[in-house]
Amino acid sequence: MEDYTISPTSQAVRNTDDRFLSLDVFRGLTVCFMIVVNTPGAGSASFSPLNHAEWHGFTPTDLVFPSFLFAVGNAMSFAMKKYGGLGTSAVLGKIARRTALIFLLGYLMYWFPFFRLSESGEVLGFPISDTRIWGVLQRIGVCYGLASLMVYFFSTRTIFWLSVSFLVGYWLMLLGWGDQADPLSLLGNAVRRLDRFLIGDAHLYHGNGGVAFDPEGLLSTLPAIVNVIIGYYAGTFVQRIGKNYESVAKLLLAGATLIFLALCWDLVFPINKKLWTSSFVLLTTGLDLTILATLIYTIEISQWTKANWTQFFVIPGKNPLFIYLLSEVLVIIGYMIPAGGGESLISWIGIHMFQSLAPGPVGSLLFALVFMLLCWSVGWFLDRRKIYIRV
Repeated sequence: MEDYTISPTSQAVRNTDDRFLSLDVFRGLTVCFMIVVNTPGAGSASFSPLNHAEWHGFTPTDLVFPSFLFAVGNAMSFAMKKYGGLGTSAVLGKIARRTALIFLLGYLMYWFPFFRLSESGEVLGFPISDTRIWGVLQRIGVCYGLASLMVYFFSTRTIFWLSVSFLVGYWLMLLGWGDQADPLSLLGNAVRRLDRFLIGDAHLYHGNGGVAFDPEGLLSTLPAIVNVIIGYYAGTFVQRIGKNYESVAKLLLAGATLIFLALCWDLVFPINKKLWTSSFVLLTTGLDLTILATLIYTIEISQWTKANWTQFFVIPGKNPLFIYLLSEVLVIIGYMIPAGGGESLISWIGIHMFQSLAPGPVGSLLFALVFMLLCWSVGWFLDRRKIYIRV
């Protein structure tokens, strides 16, 4: 059966992607882990590695989102090759449309289902004045768009120095524009100050103890562009050198170097996912390079695929944005459906089924794994029919 892609306009076109298997597995791992950490079962706290760091610091969960951006950059290294024969206006149009569509999908996801239910069950309006502007997909869209423009218009040397200036400049902006007493605090950081000034508290995330602060804010998007850029050059490097021992060794060396620089910078500019500090960028891209090198060695060189374990991760890796959106929408709907006793369907299943089966963090993890498998099964259904939903 021929392989087809469903475009944003729902037209079927032939899929000519030549991405290597390691990249699909990398993206699939990222999507699966993202769903697991985003949807813990109710009734118990999760295992600590499955929670984000409270502020400064790092956990495995903090690697998920930057890995998604890194994978976006990898995919860009294939897509940008197709733009060579197009005119500048056509390329800019493609980049602008994709950026806008990803941003819009993220915005609508946070607004969905466009109404609220009161405690008494009354349907209330969800005015646009209370909607969150920034978010995960919004950051992906903006970082993709700006990174694509940099790659299309600038030389590698210029992009390198721009990336350095983003990281160093962001550090200086946080120190200079934040609260002088503690410029890297939750209440006094420049990211929060700028967002509150531009769009107001009502449009920000309030999950940090009720404080209006968006971990995907405008200013902290600046260093996040570098995650995409490094992912892009990792992809072009592997395509140029090949999937061999040389590429694995050089990716590992680059990864170790970035991790070392991140730990050094952490001494004066702490690793912090919510502020997306520059040391956090170096740490996560270093880890991503190391993971990608390991996958290339395991899958492409050693060919440890006899049990076909890679196929499990390839399936969500072929529809990453769609599977992520599906997981978020299903959770929103699940929390809206009442299940008696004042509990939502999601809470009732987590407490009365999984916590009864395995109390504590184990039950929470089991719920997350089952939910991830539910989303995976949708990806399997689409893959069986060669449907790959791109934006």
